[in-house]
Amino acid sequence: MREPRGRCVRPEEARAWEALVAAARRTVADGLVVGTSGNVSVRVGDTVLVTPSGVPYDRLTPDDVTGVDPDGRQVLGTLVPTSELPMHLAVYRHTDARAVVHTHAVHATAVSTLVPALPLVHYMAAALGGPVRVAPYATYGTDELAENMLRALDGRSGCLLRNHGTITYGSSLDQAYDRTAQLEWMCRLWLTASAVPGLTPSLLTEEQVAEVAERLRGYGQRG
Repeated sequence: MREPRGRCVRPEEARAWEALVAAARRTVADGLVVGTSGNVSVRVGDTVLVTPSGVPYDRLTPDDVTGVDPDGRQVLGTLVPTSELPMHLAVYRHTDARAVVHTHAVHATAVSTLVPALPLVHYMAAALGGPVRVAPYATYGTDELAENMLRALDGRSGCLLRNHGTITYGSSLDQAYDRTAQLEWMCRLWLTASAVPGLTPSLLTEEQVAEVAERLRGYGQRG
């Protein structure tokens, strides 16, 4: 076992780390990332647990807990946090997010190179707050990228990163992951429909998507 950096891991952080590792492995299994190209984080109190930089997710163990405080100072673990830490911390500082998922999903990344926003090809855009914008390109791991992302996320729970990938957040790890999967699916849908020669996909209006957003407020089980 490695000698931990900073304080000891609390029970709730150990449980959150286990869920985080499972989600990170799922991004690979679901084809949303290749190797270690994406990253996942979850907030537990004032600690942000994050996937470490450059470590294959199938090699992560309970001893590899990696955590920082809201200012990015490492408080848990010995592994270097993800290089995309500025993006994750920016989301936590400016939203009520409890979890963040960043991927290099193929269809979503392809769409990011084509349009300034994902066309409203499906009503599930409402689950992300409306038309999904594309943040301008900036080098990975930079404050510039984090700033571009925040502008694209205004009023949204997910966005595309030009020539890069996706980022979504939620009140739970499951919700953040579901939004990532929905975003990739919508991008694949638009690319598929757009590829039919001689035809143009029909699109929804922002008003139609807003109506769906209202209906989604009461969606699912209660209690």
